[in-house]
Amino acid sequence: MKYAAILFTAASLLAAPQTFTGVITDDMCKAGHTAMNMGPDPECVRKCVREMGSKFALYDGKKVYKLSDQKLPEPFAGKKVVVKGTLYEKTGIIKVDSIAAAK
Repeated sequence: MKYAAILFTAASLLAAPQTFTGVITDDMCKAGHTAMNMGPDPECVRKCVREMGSKFALYDGKKVYKLSDQKLPEPFAGKKVVVKGTLYEKTGIIKVDSIAAAK
C-alpha cells in the first residue's frame, strides 16, 4: 500500500502542469511564414489552420509543440503567449489548461 502511494505521487509530479512561453503558430509553417505569401504572420497562421489542414502549435524559439486545444489559440495567432499545461514528451503535445497574452 505504501509503495502504491509513492508511485502515484511520483506519477503525479511527472505530469504536473508547466508554463511555456512562445508564439502561437501552426505545425506546417512552424517558425517561418514568409514562404506562404498569405500576409502577416497572424493571418497566415489562421489561413493555414482553416484552409490547409494545419494545427495550432507553440514555437518557443527552439522547438514547436503541438497544442491539444485547437480553439483557445485562435485569437492569439502570431502573438507571444504564455501557455499553461502538461507536456507529453513522447508526442510533443502540450495538453492546454490556459493561454494568455505574454507581458
